[in-house]
Amino acid sequence: MFSLSSSQAYFLYRGNTDMRKSFDGLCQMVREQLNRDPISGEVFIFMGRQRNTIKLLHWEYGGFVLYYKRLERGTFEMPFFDRTSNSYQIQWSELMMMVEGISMQKIKLRKRFTTACLC
Repeated sequence: MFSLSSSQAYFLYRGNTDMRKSFDGLCQMVREQLNRDPISGEVFIFMGRQRNTIKLLHWEYGGFVLYYKRLERGTFEMPFFDRTSNSYQIQWSELMMMVEGISMQKIKLRKRFTTACLC
């Protein structure tokens, strides 16, 4: 079943991505650029140079799933993040706002309870 939810970790690659890359090329970027394991169950987000295309790479039981969206008008907003890292962990809600075209610059997030470990 194809599914993404708030229970997964999302990592946005901060650089521009050649959108011709498919599963193998994106997996290689995850390993080499993000220093993460592509079959970890985490979701990896890549954006094209013009910021009008986005790909999400995700491992599900049995294989990879690649979600791809191209905007016919407008661009995806790149969130602010630490420039020393190649990736930025974002929340499900931030991804949804980014995909839906909601600007995150003026959004104020209120405090919520979170746990470091769901053991």
